[in-house]
Amino acid sequence: MTFKQILQARAKKNITPKVIKQVSPYGVILWPIVTEKTHKQQESANKYSFKVHLDANKNDVKQAIEFLYKVHPEAINIVNVVYKGRNQRKVVRKAYKKAIVTLWKKEKIELWA
Repeated sequence: MTFKQILQARAKKNITPKVIKQVSPYGVILWPIVTEKTHKQQESANKYSFKVHLDANKNDVKQAIEFLYKVHPEAINIVNVVYKGRNQRKVVRKAYKKAIVTLWKKEKIELWA
């Protein structure tokens, strides 16, 4: 196998869902993240943030959002939020995975119903 063939094999996009086969869509999307920053993003850029399963990928999140909220996402970004332990504080923030879902301009998600 040549170097070019190796690069082409790596570049193939993985479009298979990973976690949604094992857990339900309710297990993929854990809960929405509601802060001042995410509220501003919802109003201005139509972006919604969710805490998701640690093994979920973009395809899992897309299928779960379509099933739960009946909307079609334009783009999905996934961020690993790191562990932030402090010795001086009693509060420890554990690591989690966050999905930022961008919707089309015509669509909205009602998080407070």
